[in-house]
Amino acid sequence: MFAGKTEELLRRVRRAVIAGRRVVVVGHALDDRGGADRLTSHAGLDHPSITVSTAAEIERAVDADTEIVAIDEAQFFGPDLVAVAGRLAGRGLVVIVAGLDVTFDAAPFEPLPSLMALAERVDKFTAICTICGEDAVFHVRVDATSARSSALVADHVGGTEKYQARCRRHLGADAASAEIE
Repeated sequence: MFAGKTEELLRRVRRAVIAGRRVVVVGHALDDRGGADRLTSHAGLDHPSITVSTAAEIERAVDADTEIVAIDEAQFFGPDLVAVAGRLAGRGLVVIVAGLDVTFDAAPFEPLPSLMALAERVDKFTAICTICGEDAVFHVRVDATSARSSALVADHVGGTEKYQARCRRHLGADAASAEIE
């Protein structure tokens, strides 16, 4: 989280649109921060999109004129996304996927590890640790009422009110008691 994944996805989409390519942008129904018809980054960039709940719905949304499929929040689509992305790529479409490859408890977050293994190109982005400022590949859930608590929150989509980026060294550290460097 907070690494610029959606921002990069939208940058690539804008470039494709400028080039006159037919792009389908897909967001998951769990992420409704931008509304049902817009994909929005934490930085405020946005683009029209379709919202679906399953990987199978992505495939059905792609028509014969589509050249590029851009999928955000891929972790919410589960393992079925691997086969769908493979079939779309097999049809000659460019498939751009953005999502988390690590859960808030530092475990691999499928389907991203599987998609990364099969992709022709992988760009891994890092956030900035909220404790020390180093590169952060992890994130922790925090209580919405206190940005310095490690208490779990009910839902899984959110920004700085629910999650903080952490480096490996500070992954288990509670921000309130960690020494700021």
